[in-house]
Amino acid sequence: MEMNRRMFLGSLAAGFAAAAQTKPNIVLIVADDLGYAGISVQGEREFSTPHIDSLARDGVRFTNGYVSCPVCSPTRAGLMTGRYQQRFGHELNPGPAGEADPQFGLPLTETTIADRLRAAGYATGMVGKWHLGYRPEFHPLKRGFDFFYGFLGGAHSYLEPDRGDGNPLLRGTEKAPKEEYLTEALGREACSFIEQKAGSPFFLYLPFNAVHAPMEATAKYQDRVASIADPRRRTHAAMAIAMDDAVGRVLETLRQKKLDKDTLVIFHSDNGGPTAQTTSKNTPLRGFKGQVYEGGIRVPFLLRWPGKVKPGQVYAKPVIALDVHPTALAAAGAPVAGLDGVNLLPFLGAGNKAVPHEALYWRFGASRAIRQGDWKLLWPNGGSAELYNLATDLSETKDLANAEPDRVRDLTAAFDVWNRQLVPPKWQTLRQGAAQKKQSRKKAK
Repeated sequence: MEMNRRMFLGSLAAGFAAAAQTKPNIVLIVADDLGYAGISVQGEREFSTPHIDSLARDGVRFTNGYVSCPVCSPTRAGLMTGRYQQRFGHELNPGPAGEADPQFGLPLTETTIADRLRAAGYATGMVGKWHLGYRPEFHPLKRGFDFFYGFLGGAHSYLEPDRGDGNPLLRGTEKAPKEEYLTEALGREACSFIEQKAGSPFFLYLPFNAVHAPMEATAKYQDRVASIADPRRRTHAAMAIAMDDAVGRVLETLRQKKLDKDTLVIFHSDNGGPTAQTTSKNTPLRGFKGQVYEGGIRVPFLLRWPGKVKPGQVYAKPVIALDVHPTALAAAGAPVAGLDGVNLLPFLGAGNKAVPHEALYWRFGASRAIRQGDWKLLWPNGGSAELYNLATDLSETKDLANAEPDRVRDLTAAFDVWNRQLVPPKWQTLRQGAAQKKQSRKKAK
């Protein structure tokens, strides 16, 4: 009897140990303002990004990978929660710290991916750009992260960490000293976190501020792209290869610690590139950051999990950054419920012809869009409806709204059903609010 009990307890312990070992580490890397064609595996030809490209070679490249907003902060709110951010009013960017609404921040009613993974036994660390609230209660250390190195605002100097316009570089809640080029510092801190947490499952969120303005790069990186004649384009390229080098250091640290086969790595951009500002490329897509044309919302999107996900896949069905949250939870063996994103892992198996999403939706102020199958209906900046078949017109050049009135009607109805579930935006920048009040007073007269 006692021997049977010991055998049972031994089997139970072994089962728990095996379950613990099956929990992968999770590394989520987010680029800032990186356009659809901003890395070489997506079409960039003036410079190379071999380390980021390796994620596609060793995993999956989603050619129809989207974000839930064409600008920074709302996308991150959706990413952190796995829910359309318009459900809780996080619809618009706040503007710089000095212009932000005092209430700006990821609502405390929302549970983050870090909250959920920490509850599942993960060490949680964040290195980089937060952009989800300036006040103490919105700090990453209050939103599920055990470790934080980075900054709270939407942009930061790469060369002068002390120059943050009220948005300092922080280690935890304390101001961090001036160190090396910021992209290198973020890579260093990410590697340090991995080395410190290598003995147990960890979640690392690494949102770079590259390649977001300001356009700043050291000679070390500029010299590697000296053949690019245009100074702004050369600086952009230098910023991108600095980020690629940092990603390479993270991947090498995983290999050195023999963790690469036990780590799910996801990489995507937070929105399309702002071409006029930074020379980013969204080719062959129309539009750019801030727009609901494809160039504003379709982004580089890669996933690698050795031994679990077949390498070298190119996946063409539409997916969205909201899917990162439930995919990570499913990989960790944590419960997944009540999210707008879906677990992508079952769709990446051989022979699975199902579609992750019946439709995807966007609302960004006056700009709105819905994609259902190959068809996309949008109202850019509150204008009249435009309809495109993305299977035959990826660059959105031929508006079929007049030729397909029934399809316009059906897609409008589907969008309205989703839109009725949402709440109004909780804030605008103070400048936007003042302009709106001024306009309202004019109309009242």
